[in-house]
Amino acid sequence: MSENLFTCAKCDAKACQSIDKAYPKNCKSTQAQENDLFTAALKEYETNAQNLAIAKAAASIEAEFYCKATRVEEIVRFALKMNYKKIGIATCVGLIRETRLFSNVLEAAGLTACGVACKVGSVDKPLIGVPEEGKIKPGCFEAMCNPILQAMLLNSEKTDLNVIVGLCVGHDSLFIKYSEAPVTNLIVKDRVLVHNPVGALYAQETYYKKLLELPYV
Repeated sequence: MSENLFTCAKCDAKACQSIDKAYPKNCKSTQAQENDLFTAALKEYETNAQNLAIAKAAASIEAEFYCKATRVEEIVRFALKMNYKKIGIATCVGLIRETRLFSNVLEAAGLTACGVACKVGSVDKPLIGVPEEGKIKPGCFEAMCNPILQAMLLNSEKTDLNVIVGLCVGHDSLFIKYSEAPVTNLIVKDRVLVHNPVGALYAQETYYKKLLELPYV
């Protein structure tokens, strides 16, 4: 790593968690202060009521339910603390059961759940330029995931918060890009590890050594 490049991913000091530790050389915290990004970021909290409300609600839930509440519970508590009423769910069509169960939880808390599945619109993949050989099953109709339409439909419902349930890598990026409401994740898709992507990292030195050896290009 270059002397002039610092990444928090390589840091062991974690000086930003306290006030009695020295920042490492080229620390992102000192860079932010030197480039006035620290002040600029604080201004975004101070001048944007939604930013401030979300930050305070998240901090409050973290403090009150640290290691006590599941992510499902945290999402519900966050929605209630923010006085949200309608919760959108951008779901993978393969996770409809999980979305139904989550909807039950939301409704039990007095919230309205509005789910939209990824295959909405039923558009065959070649219509966006995907060749037949680029399908899972070439020669068959294969509906594309349509995260932009998912976002547009939830925007039209005027949802207060949108929750991603298992959208594919990239599709989730497009959904977040087009969602007008704030977005959080409930399930991050990993078909191989039963939607537990961090498992590959924990096993990086044993079963998943291939992560560091695969020819990615």
